[in-house]
Amino acid sequence: MSDGPDSIAAAQAHLAEEFQLFDDWMDRYQLLVDLGKALDSLPEAERRDELKVPGCQSQVWLKSSFDGRLMHFRAASDAIITSGLIALLLKVYSGRTPREILETPFTLAGEIGLQTHLSPSRANGFANMVKRIAEEAAKHV
Repeated sequence: MSDGPDSIAAAQAHLAEEFQLFDDWMDRYQLLVDLGKALDSLPEAERRDELKVPGCQSQVWLKSSFDGRLMHFRAASDAIITSGLIALLLKVYSGRTPREILETPFTLAGEIGLQTHLSPSRANGFANMVKRIAEEAAKHV
């Protein structure tokens, strides 16, 4: 696992700092919404059933690609908060090696208190998104 300036750990630390600028959870939700709006989304034509993440309260599509060295992810959701959650995951995991993805757990949600502010069904869907990313990375190790 790498802890360099461009590592997954560094990306999570940077995002944690961004969220910790806001004490109020409504402001943190707004940051999530803004991240979701800035997401480079999947076009409708690519939102196929086989790309759907199971167990999500809203519809979530996650598309991965591997260029021989790095994993790249694109995603979309039909819900604004969920789009923000996906955007967080993509900021952390897209453009990383499969090994780094598998060796570096997603700790950001705990660091910013996100898990206590998600409904149980949304938290379950979020866990399924993290799992899907790991499954896609495992195909290329």
